Amino acid sequence: MASSLEEAKLERFLQWLQVNGAELRGCKINYSDSSKGFGIFSSNEVSDGVLLVVPLDLAITPMRVLQDPLLGPECRAMFEEGDVDDRFLMILFLTVERVRKNSSWKPYLDMLPTTFGNPLWFTDDELLELKGTTLYRATELQKKSLRSLYDGKLKTLVEKLLTLDGDLERDVCFEDFLWANSLFWTRALNIPLPHSYVFPQIQENKNDIASDGKNSGVSTTHICMEELVNGMDEKGCQVEGVDIQVNGASKQKETVWVEGLVPGIDFCNHDLKAAATWEVDDTGSTTGIPFSMYLLSAVQPLQIQGEISISYGNKGNEELLYLYGFVLDGNPDDYLMVHYPMEAIQSVPFSDPKSQLLEAQKAEMRCLLPRSLLDYGFFPPDISNKEGDDKCKLDHGCSYSWSGQRKMPTYLHRLVFPENFLTALRTIAMQEDELFQVSSLLEELVRSGGGRQPSDSEVRAAVWEACGDSGALQLLVDLLNVRLTDLLESSGTEDSDTSLLKNAHIVESANQHTDENSLSQETNGSGSTQQYKLMSRNVWASIVYRRGQKQLTRLFLKEAEHALELALSEGN
Repeated sequence: MASSLEEAKLERFLQWLQVNGAELRGCKINYSDSSKGFGIFSSNEVSDGVLLVVPLDLAITPMRVLQDPLLGPECRAMFEEGDVDDRFLMILFLTVERVRKNSSWKPYLDMLPTTFGNPLWFTDDELLELKGTTLYRATELQKKSLRSLYDGKLKTLVEKLLTLDGDLERDVCFEDFLWANSLFWTRALNIPLPHSYVFPQIQENKNDIASDGKNSGVSTTHICMEELVNGMDEKGCQVEGVDIQVNGASKQKETVWVEGLVPGIDFCNHDLKAAATWEVDDTGSTTGIPFSMYLLSAVQPLQIQGEISISYGNKGNEELLYLYGFVLDGNPDDYLMVHYPMEAIQSVPFSDPKSQLLEAQKAEMRCLLPRSLLDYGFFPPDISNKEGDDKCKLDHGCSYSWSGQRKMPTYLHRLVFPENFLTALRTIAMQEDELFQVSSLLEELVRSGGGRQPSDSEVRAAVWEACGDSGALQLLVDLLNVRLTDLLESSGTEDSDTSLLKNAHIVESANQHTDENSLSQETNGSGSTQQYKLMSRNVWASIVYRRGQKQLTRLFLKEAEHALELALSEGN
């Protein structure tokens, strides 16, 4: 239940939303629970299903930062020099506004969590619960990277901006930056904005040109924004489509994808069975508010007073914990990430020609193995095994043996590992005679093709013909064995994790923090006493995640070992 202080913050936030043009039509914002914080709940039925409308002018986007009177000039200069990207702009904005004495965003910022459940916020003891997992090393590297970014760039910049503004409430610290970084990753949406909304002055200038044939010039701000969005899809921003020539004129598609935070809608929590979705209304035809984002009911009728959730997508526990700070016990979308370290290639025999072959084949050094792939393997967990459903099956349709020397494997339809990753492993595991054979096959192909260089699929076919699958599968078995050993040595077996979870009693309040050996006793209805292990939610989430990793590693190792056995028996 929310405290009186939290209720007062909520009331100020609701007034702030209303003043800025947002409308709660079929919902209200209430406290959900200690793990979720505030959420959005159904309040009454709405005929059109529109529950909440927020003007896009209220969104925190890179464009807003570039237009900010305080941050804009400095950020435009840094962006033009290539020193920052779009995400840095928003994280910088959030950091500044958090320590700004009279921030106009205070009603919104006061509603946001002050700590997060992702591993960056774990205590040292909590982080040790992840030892042996991919997240443990990733968290260490991320902490080091963020600290370097803060010390090298952000701290001095924030202090400079707020000193010039004269609105510094207190000194900025690393935790402010860490908070802003986590806030962005847990709440930002990838928003499809109308082109005319992102580049309004450019559109006006085009109209000026059409009316008098003169170019009145484009402001520096909008030049920066166009550069910011175009060609930046690796940062989450992209223009959908390209310029198309129509009767000599250029016509651009209208949707521009931009990351941003949308106050109000970002209070929707995640559920696999989402009760709502969000949409953008550029014309106002649906909501009556042009250039707005709205929350739309996906279920009819909604349960009155029930929490309205959206889906963050089909994400495994590794991604959910790393980005959002929570996990789902029994997550159907859980996955295992397997990779061969790039730096390790330098130590394998014939590393230079193998590296060239890897590049020529466009091979991938890592792969994600979703749990759903096991349904199509040698040992499907579900006996019904959906043979007719191809959505999770992998493409193994590379050109097998152009000379007929090596036959297509009989086990191909049950192989659950991605071809791009097996391609990399075949190349890395290649022996000297196999490397020579590949070279000969490709030279022959070049001669017969009049000097034409082999395509990536032709190089893959030559490598497979020379090597088969056994070397790649043996390397895969070795990688999975190492992974499983690391997990077991660091935190014990699946059964020990299951036992810990079965007897867990989650401590929600920091005041209830106890050491790792503390136990709690409860008496059930029959009078017997049950002992419970007290643990923080972070520890509980770590155990759920690592147990899933152990289970998936064991199951995929079983698949790889059986595939290797078949490959050897067939001479592959």
